[in-house]
Amino acid sequence: MERITSINSQRVAWCCADLGLTPVQAAVETGLAPDKLQAVIDGEGGLTFGQLRKLADYFGRSILFFVDPNPVDADRVHSLQFRTLAGQKPELSRRVRNLVQRVERQRAVYLDLLDELEDVERPHFSPPRVPADPVAAARIARNWLALDATNTFDSYRARVEDQGILVFRTIGYAGNWQIAKESPILGFELFDAALPIIVVKKQDAEARQTFTLMHELGHVLLHRRSSVDDEADLVSGQGMEHEANQFAAHLLVPNDFLATLPDAERPPELARIDEWLMPQRRAWGVSADVILLRLVGAGRLPQAIYDSYRAWKKQQSEPEGEGGSRIYRYREPRHVFGDRFVRTVLSALSARQITLNKASDYLDGLKVTDLHKLERFYAGV
Repeated sequence: MERITSINSQRVAWCCADLGLTPVQAAVETGLAPDKLQAVIDGEGGLTFGQLRKLADYFGRSILFFVDPNPVDADRVHSLQFRTLAGQKPELSRRVRNLVQRVERQRAVYLDLLDELEDVERPHFSPPRVPADPVAAARIARNWLALDATNTFDSYRARVEDQGILVFRTIGYAGNWQIAKESPILGFELFDAALPIIVVKKQDAEARQTFTLMHELGHVLLHRRSSVDDEADLVSGQGMEHEANQFAAHLLVPNDFLATLPDAERPPELARIDEWLMPQRRAWGVSADVILLRLVGAGRLPQAIYDSYRAWKKQQSEPEGEGGSRIYRYREPRHVFGDRFVRTVLSALSARQITLNKASDYLDGLKVTDLHKLERFYAGV
């Protein structure tokens, strides 16, 4: 089989160094023979098209990236947002780094499509001016989002997207849009003055996704900079992470919501607390943990009881999630990229601004048959 010998060896070496990998590690994970990849880096070998495509996919790059004869310009390859996240958490895995780059490419796709579609409704990101106090900021943001008293993750997501912010949610099984279950990363946001994007990790409990969403929104409105957050950040009591947690908690459970909870009815048994808060959890789309934290902050619940509840909760075995199902594959892009992104792609396809192949590419490689199913779904047929 013919081999491509015009591969820029410096670019292959740069990708390995960028992720802190040895050529041997990269070769093993891509299924290449280590000596073959080393020969490419030494400028003495080549790869078949299929092998080069595997390598490109592994590093989250295009094939053209590796045949470009020019040296790598790191400032152009990695955006300011990407460098901000990598600086916050240098230990970010290759998969998460690649996911960040995919999200950035989707933002570019979305903006390009909007430029072509003059008649498509496009909400502009025009955030309210909020004070540094996260509690006061949460009150303003709740009005800005025009939230109802009853919400789910989907309704919260829709209101955030209505304000000119894209919200992506990862998938639960292996794929380009997954954050692995064992990864501590729960979400990130890429700040942009024109179009911020929030990415939320798919979790078994939607209430956890909702808190992550609002935590990232806190970073957007309060800090106006990109951020990547893991499990420790979403319980942090210090710095900007604490501010984002306070913002999320007060936005999701404002004081007037909290006032409806009768303290006298709180059961003494820890095992009954979840049941006691069930009506509120369902209506507000939040976890018992968030409500209890708000009660602690309001001086209505001793910290010791909350700590005991947390310890008890950790001892409870949680059912293992199945990682998601692809039975409704045609609706998956809507789950991942959100309603507004998908509608924009379909509008561009309908207006013949893009081809079926392009639409498929933008919607995570959706097969043509599934793409037509998605069109019928949106048409209500």
